[in-house]
Amino acid sequence: MDLYLEIIAVICGLAYLVFLIKEQILCWLFGIIGSLFSIVLFYKTQLYSEAILYTYYVIIGVYGWIYWKRSTQQNQVFKVTDLPVRHYLFIILIGEVLSLLLGYFFGNYTDAAAPYLDAHTTIFSFIASYMEVKKWLGSWKFWIVINGVTIALYLGKDLNWYSALTVVYLIFSFVGYFKWKQQMQPA
Repeated sequence: MDLYLEIIAVICGLAYLVFLIKEQILCWLFGIIGSLFSIVLFYKTQLYSEAILYTYYVIIGVYGWIYWKRSTQQNQVFKVTDLPVRHYLFIILIGEVLSLLLGYFFGNYTDAAAPYLDAHTTIFSFIASYMEVKKWLGSWKFWIVINGVTIALYLGKDLNWYSALTVVYLIFSFVGYFKWKQQMQPA
């Protein structure tokens, strides 16, 4: 049963990524469906921060769908932009503090596997997902680091399909970055 959950979630994850890179609203639907399957899988494998993360992915998927749809309905040109470096430094500082707090909680009050590593990938994924909705170029830089670290996390729990998916995510994070950079509006 877990293998089927994992495979369905992986297929949806790949579809999400392809449509996201192409900036097509359909990405959010696949993200929502894949995330629902993932919640169950991660709870069963004691990666509680990941289960929370995928619950957030469902919510951000709905938000992303509405946000992108509203922008198109209002005939707005919704293009890729970026933030100044000082904003990213602030985002990283906040992410680090929240990661340490979440890791401490799961490390001391649950039977979580790899609580601090799981917490870091989770918190920074929250941040990167929000940045995707806003089409901030820096989201792909966050995903490059997050995906690299997440591969080790999943391999440690024998989630081989997810590990393979995350390798694909890592590769396509570079593709997404360069594709979005070409589309970026000058600041």
